[in-house]
Formats: sequence, structure tokens, C-alpha cells
Amino acid sequence: MLQIISPPFPFNNPKFYSGRNTCYHSVQNLLSSRLLSRKLKIKIYRTIILPVVLYGCEAWSLTLREERKLRVFENMVLRRIFGRRRDEVTGEWRRLHNEELNDLYSSPNIVRVIKSRRMRWAGLVARMGEERGVYRVLVGKPERRRPLWRPRRRWWIILGWISRRRDVGIWTGLGWPRIGTGDGCL
Repeated sequence: MLQIISPPFPFNNPKFYSGRNTCYHSVQNLLSSRLLSRKLKIKIYRTIILPVVLYGCEAWSLTLREERKLRVFENMVLRRIFGRRRDEVTGEWRRLHNEELNDLYSSPNIVRVIKSRRMRWAGLVARMGEERGVYRVLVGKPERRRPLWRPRRRWWIILGWISRRRDVGIWTGLGWPRIGTGDGCL
């Protein structure tokens, strides 16, 4: 029997936000330090913060709201790295605009990175053999129509069916749920 305590999608899980924020706040002083160069701060962002934020992003289905939340988070980190800029006309300090941040960072934004990783993962699955379960889920077509009384199946239930044959657990991002080997559907 498949036991999943909370949904595997990270944006529905408050622990996702706390992990992301904990990672950011642990290096926040480094990102705003004047002793470190911008190049080193960007390297800290790419090697420490981004892997935590993008863990498992290949399986996410992002809505526009979630894409916006990720962009806001990235802009917050980049504003911390690049600091403020003195306005040429008034001489006052001001925050950098999003376009200026994109020009200074000169790397693909976080949403583009997620989409490229998702495409890379889809290519990897497409090159797998037809006997692999992940391949069957990606390119498989339903054999018949779903009856009106039958609810839609969720992706973690389908993965449970596939991994049930091999008696292994499924990684949901929150832990390894156990899958029983009894008869019947999940």
C-alpha cells in the first residue's frame, strides 16, 4: 500500500519555502558583504542557493503564479548581491530594476533554467528503453476512456504501480514511502 503523508509538489508544502528561506538566510550576510566580489557572490548563489531551490524541478508543473514567486525570489537574491545604485540625475540611492538585474546577472533566469532541465530530463527518458516504467508514463497512451465514475489517477499513484513491480520506494521529495507487495490496485 502506498503511503504518502503530504503532497509531493513542493509549492503546496510549506517546508519547501522554509528550506529555501533557510538556505538564503544562512548566506545572506555573505551576499551583502563588501569584502567579497560580485563574481564570488554569484558563484555562492549558483552553488549553494540554486541547488536547494531547484531540487526536483524536473517533475514540477509550474503555474504562472509559481513562476512569478520563483522570479521574485531570484530578484531578491540578485538585489542582495548587486546592492543599490546611485541615480545619475538626483544622486540618491535606489533599488535596481528587474531589467538592470537581468543585464547584470547575464545568465538565464530561474524559470528558464527549470524549463531547460525539464527538457533535458524528457530527452533522457525518451532515450530509455520501452520496458522502463518512466518511459511508459511519459509516452504512454491510455488504452481506453476513463469511466465517468472513476476519478483521475494522480502521478504518484501511477509511479507506485510501476515501482510496485520492482518492490522499491518512490522518492516524492519528502521521503521514501513504502509500497506493499499485496495484491490489488493501489
